[in-house]
Amino acid sequence: MGGVGRRTGASPVTAPVEPSFSSAADVTEKLATTGYLADEATATATFLADRLGKPMLVEGPAGVGKTELARAVAGATGAELVRLQCYEGIDEARALYEWNHAKQILAIQAGRQQDWDATKQNIFSEEFLLARPLLTAISRTEPTVLLIDEIDKADVDIEGLLLEVLSDFAITIPEMGTVVAQRRPIVVLTSNANRELSEALKRRCLYLYIDFPDATLEREILGSRVPELPQSLATELVRIVGVLRGLDVRKKPSVAETIDWGNTLLAMTGGDAAQALTRGKLDEDLIARTLGVVLKHRPDVKTALRELKLG
Repeated sequence: MGGVGRRTGASPVTAPVEPSFSSAADVTEKLATTGYLADEATATATFLADRLGKPMLVEGPAGVGKTELARAVAGATGAELVRLQCYEGIDEARALYEWNHAKQILAIQAGRQQDWDATKQNIFSEEFLLARPLLTAISRTEPTVLLIDEIDKADVDIEGLLLEVLSDFAITIPEMGTVVAQRRPIVVLTSNANRELSEALKRRCLYLYIDFPDATLEREILGSRVPELPQSLATELVRIVGVLRGLDVRKKPSVAETIDWGNTLLAMTGGDAAQALTRGKLDEDLIARTLGVVLKHRPDVKTALRELKLG
């Protein structure tokens, strides 16, 4: 870990580094090498997040590629992906850091001959510090992508912990001082919009909304992830998924589930997807038998069977 020092009053400034992307078009091209097909809005927001050094808040329905975007950026830039998975009840110890109390107790017992001031200085040092994702990302000097995933699942209090990180790219450890990032990570926060995030957090971020892709883009995504799937079958599959998303269902099929369905059809047809075509369309029995790949609630499956008029 590097960059430990006490704040002097001025905001910490990290050393400038070479941007990872030269333009929005460069983002599109580099992300495509990882299999991520970005639209213009996504490419532009990613470029600005990199160039301006600002976190990017990405909202949208589950399964549209928010988390995958962070993975793709890391893969495209050769950066290490550091992920903080948020959940209800996550606290500072799991997000920032915590002390190795067991090791501290052993050190205290071993140093009983020392005075307390010397012992305290020893046990509150990097040797006894357990870095969690935020501190890990701030401390790295190599290229890093920090993914703060599903921030809307965390309690409101956790957002306060993020403000210092996202404003100054620094973390204060009372016993040691302030860790200032020597190299700013690219920061991606994702949210499924289950709750409204604070204005203070939003103000520190660029905003990107990723919706379900249109049919043309989704066919391209499906073709890149399931290249063995015949184009005619992929087109029909994307059309049916679009119909399912228009139904009154609890959970609309995601892009990831479209890909899973494509792989399922290949497996169900013994690798020859052309057999699944009947008069240019997917076999209705095969659709009915595999709906559980894309719909995960029984009422949704029943709605789809009824609306698609499947036996």
